[in-house]
Amino acid sequence: MKPEITLPVTTFSQQFSSTRRGAHLARVATTHQLIAWGWPRDSETSRNAALLTAELAANAARHGRLPGRDFKLRLSVVPSPAVLRIEVSDSRGEKPPVPADPGEPAPDAESGRGLLLVEALASRWGTEPRHPSGKTVWAELDLAPVSSD
Repeated sequence: MKPEITLPVTTFSQQFSSTRRGAHLARVATTHQLIAWGWPRDSETSRNAALLTAELAANAARHGRLPGRDFKLRLSVVPSPAVLRIEVSDSRGEKPPVPADPGEPAPDAESGRGLLLVEALASRWGTEPRHPSGKTVWAELDLAPVSSD
C-alpha cells in the first residue's frame, strides 16, 4: 500500500510573452516554484515538470501565438490523489495539438518530437477549450511522497 501524501492544494499562475524567451522563463519559473513547494531542483518531479513546461510553453509560443497576446502558465498540486498539473493556455483555440505518430518525425527533422516527449513524461495530458477563446494544454504528473531523509 502506498503511503498517504498530505499536501495542501497549491497553485501558481503567471503570464509570459508568447516568445522563445517567455517559454524559457516559464520553465525557470516552474523549477523555482517547485523548489518553493519542497521538491529539490534535481528531483525527478522537478526535472520532468520543467521539461513538460518547456515543451508546452514552446508550443504555445510557436503555434498558439497571436500578436499582442501572452500565454498563461498555471501549476497546481492537488493532494488526493497527489498530482502536479501543468496548464499552458494560449489564444489559438482552432489549433489544438495533435499527438505525433510514433513513426515520425524523420531522424534528421529539427522539430516534431515535443508531444512524444510530453506523452513519455506525463502521467496524462490533454487539451480543453478556454473561454471566451483559446485553448489550454495540460499535463499531469502523479507525485511520489517527498522523502523526509
